[in-house]
Amino acid sequence: MDELKTHLRGARILLRSKTPDLVRQEFYGLLLAHFAIRGLMHEAALKADEDPDRLSFVHAVRVIRRKMPRFQSIPPRGEGGVP
Repeated sequence: MDELKTHLRGARILLRSKTPDLVRQEFYGLLLAHFAIRGLMHEAALKADEDPDRLSFVHAVRVIRRKMPRFQSIPPRGEGGVP
């Protein structure tokens, strides 16, 4: 939970949704983001022959945030001839 609260949303974690179903959806979105980041960290550790526990979650979040603008232009699967 620390990684979600402190590094993904900031210390002021505030779910913006107004209904229980949407709050639940927003929370699951945060969990999925955390899982995806940890998965990328694990893959990177395996490729570098490092212990995944030695990688920094904060550093991984910073790298992903820095790289995100590059990937926003990729169309969803099936559009624009992308298989």
